[in-house]
Amino acid sequence: MYRSLNPAKIIQTCREAQTRIAERFPGSGLSRVAGELVTVSEQAESLSNWLAKPHWALRVAAGTGIAAMLTVLLGAFLSVHLKPTFSSIAEFLQGSEAAINEVVFIGIASVFLFTLEDRLKRRRALKALHVLRSLSHIIDMHQITKDPERLTLAAPAGNAGGKRPLAPSELIRYLDSCTDLLSLISKIAALYVQRFDDSGTLAAVNEVENLTNGLARKIWQKIVILDRILAPAGGRAGPENEISRPV
Repeated sequence: MYRSLNPAKIIQTCREAQTRIAERFPGSGLSRVAGELVTVSEQAESLSNWLAKPHWALRVAAGTGIAAMLTVLLGAFLSVHLKPTFSSIAEFLQGSEAAINEVVFIGIASVFLFTLEDRLKRRRALKALHVLRSLSHIIDMHQITKDPERLTLAAPAGNAGGKRPLAPSELIRYLDSCTDLLSLISKIAALYVQRFDDSGTLAAVNEVENLTNGLARKIWQKIVILDRILAPAGGRAGPENEISRPV
């Protein structure tokens, strides 16, 4: 019961995260990214089901093609009148080379048809994983300007660029929301290979998970710095400690 990911639960968690971010940071770019992640999670459920089920049309077509080639090869073999001896070694090598070429060609074509379904599934899965990789970098772009060291500096005069100030406590929540979204991305990626056993897709999923883990570690380093900055003041932040964030 608890040995596989539930796509419905992932979608529900993505929606809850989007709602929470939209309430805390209304109109922010991060809330729009969270909304996009909800859409991606919904698409991931259907794609995961598509990857898991067998596609009999492709299997029948591939089997028919392989059977047709083997039939042609067998017919050609039976129609050839074999000679017990060869007049020369060159003639023997020439005949052997032609036979080997035919067998190799049939083998390559058979492997191509036999793996057609997996390659088609892998192509769609890798395309979906590319979207998750892009979302991970977009989330990183949203947090990259949130510099904890600016809390120790004097606040800039005015509100340059019309950016809404973000208090230190809000900044911690903002960074924590970024790590939540990165964690959800890794769960969606794992959903693609849960019932699709393909080494190429699994390697791509591992790359996405390594990417999100690495980005999350950077964010947690900022959260630790914020905790250290706020600790002497008992976690209280005044107007002088506000920083700005893009909306």
